[in-house]
Amino acid sequence: MAFHIPLSFPVFNGNENLYTQKAISSGHVATHGQFINKFECKLTKRLKTHQSVALNSGTSALHLALILMGIGPGDEVICQSFTFCASANPIVYLGANPIFVDSEKDTWNICPELLEDAILSRISKGRKPKAIVMVHLFGMPAKMKEILEISIKYEIPVLEDAAEAVGSKYDGKSCGSIGQVGVFSFNGNKIITSGGGGALISNDATLIQRAKHLAAQAREDLPFYHHLEIGYNYKMNNLSAAIGLAQLEQLDEFVKRRRAINKNYRALLEGLPGIHFQTESLDSFSNYWLTAIVVDEQKTGFSNTKLKDALFNRGIESRFLWKPLHTQPIFNRTPYYGGSLSERLFENGLCLPSSSNLTREDQELIVEVIHNELSKTFQ
Repeated sequence: MAFHIPLSFPVFNGNENLYTQKAISSGHVATHGQFINKFECKLTKRLKTHQSVALNSGTSALHLALILMGIGPGDEVICQSFTFCASANPIVYLGANPIFVDSEKDTWNICPELLEDAILSRISKGRKPKAIVMVHLFGMPAKMKEILEISIKYEIPVLEDAAEAVGSKYDGKSCGSIGQVGVFSFNGNKIITSGGGGALISNDATLIQRAKHLAAQAREDLPFYHHLEIGYNYKMNNLSAAIGLAQLEQLDEFVKRRRAINKNYRALLEGLPGIHFQTESLDSFSNYWLTAIVVDEQKTGFSNTKLKDALFNRGIESRFLWKPLHTQPIFNRTPYYGGSLSERLFENGLCLPSSSNLTREDQELIVEVIHNELSKTFQ
């Protein structure tokens, strides 16, 4: 169905046409070309990190990051449960085992207290985790200070899944640049897009060079095809990089718009009982890629499912929050540490339309649907 108001749709107001035409005219539309290097350099400068490597998806970036961190068969990797499956699937690709941890109530990201509980529990079983995968959900920075203190205390490196957090910051630093390795997604619905694509960043130049080597099928620098290890076809193509570069040039404006959209939702829904938002801490700056709410049915009289259906009937796209991974059939035997917070977020939450070009009139229509559902309760 084509929605009148989509959830998160790309906006092309910059140099996308110019750059893609240049890429096509150059004849380089695959994994070689000037825009790949330009995009990587622009991204590196923007994030104030040492180096970056542009890849064909965020999932590829996660997979490579785990390889760089030495994850292999039988290892245990702690992973936030309340996230998309791509955060955990690469752990399984490598024959390792995910250990899921619940969220905390403010940012909805991994709970530091439960993270430490999980680490101590696994150590007591002789199974010290090899890495921590934490996520900046919907662009909201996680509680990095506490997470990094735990990482240092137990000498377990952090992989930042910043797939949804391009442009978000914690304590003045770009999300993704704070842990040992950070990854991003530039999928079609993200705050900036390259069509399909991702990136891996690190302040460790050696890791980045190895990532570039592995992403190019691990071909050795010889005049013939020679391979000493298994590599992957993970490089971003020049055409995607051209789009990504044009989008990156507009990132500040996109973040400004998404934050304004979130602020408008809060103002328009102020005083409405039973509607709650993610909380941005004093140290955090969220890009608000998606504005997400939790509906307290006892106070509103309607559920997130009922609201989603009402919006759908008006041609408005919304989406449930992530179904916690520890509740997924594919992970039904995976250890889990925590309570039911992430499950309650899924059962009651909803993502509202948040495209960078969403108008005030669009938001007023969306909020009108919410008010209409509320009014039915008191008829």
